[in-house]
Amino acid sequence: MTSNRFRLIAKTAAATTCVLGAGAALVGYTVMEAGWYNVAATRTHFQFVHTLLEKGLKESVRFHARDIPDPPSLPAARADAQVRIGARLYGQHCQQCHGGPGVAPDPIGRSTQPVPGPLVDAARRWRPAELYWITRHGIKMAGMPAWEFHLTDQELWSLTAFLGRMPTLTAADYKAQVANVEEGLTPAPALPPAPQPDLERGRTALAQYACHACHKIPGVTGPDTSVGPPLKGLGQRKYVAGMLPNTPDNLVHWIRQPQDIDPQSTMPNLGVSERDARDMAAYLMTK
Repeated sequence: MTSNRFRLIAKTAAATTCVLGAGAALVGYTVMEAGWYNVAATRTHFQFVHTLLEKGLKESVRFHARDIPDPPSLPAARADAQVRIGARLYGQHCQQCHGGPGVAPDPIGRSTQPVPGPLVDAARRWRPAELYWITRHGIKMAGMPAWEFHLTDQELWSLTAFLGRMPTLTAADYKAQVANVEEGLTPAPALPPAPQPDLERGRTALAQYACHACHKIPGVTGPDTSVGPPLKGLGQRKYVAGMLPNTPDNLVHWIRQPQDIDPQSTMPNLGVSERDARDMAAYLMTK
């Protein structure tokens, strides 16, 4: 008797859960299809949505950065030099969205939703390894870019070091640190080509260079776009861009310097490194 009653309760609970889930899915689908949810950046998120996203962000970063050790302490002279490099990089790449002590973000940063927010207290809220992870990998659907393919690892740690120093800076200190951001900057050294192309890294690089903004690429989530031709089946095509025999080397050349091959092409030079282009080409050749 007790067993039958337990089964009845379990079935009732399961049925109720299914009905509620189906109802919630139907409501969500209706709201989406009707266009009732306002996606305009002039309207902020509901507070519960913002709180939920912020909580998820914190826990996700802490989990994924858990195995990254914090950097060792450096002698004062080397630490100051690292911070100076980080300050120049911050002024060049970060200030427009996050501002700094006594410096407001540019209009693009002030108008983004969710708001990027100031980083003057970031070092009090995150471990250095967590700040490094965020800078390296970015935060999807938050406007925070990933810098893994655009800054060297040393530069990423220099930025992290500057973020650690920023809570101690006055407005005058900050402006002096980031002044003349171009002065003293040297191009990032090119990474040597890997012995074997890394297909998974190539897939990630295609997204990090925003190739999916113009092309439909198998395995890369992106918008429904037709600005450039779809890249499915690229390995079976006879020519690259209709001009060069389809070989890995020619595809790498096209990815890196499209207008050298076709001066009339509207495909821009994205500054792709040799290694990144080889990984990207290897991935595309398999799709």
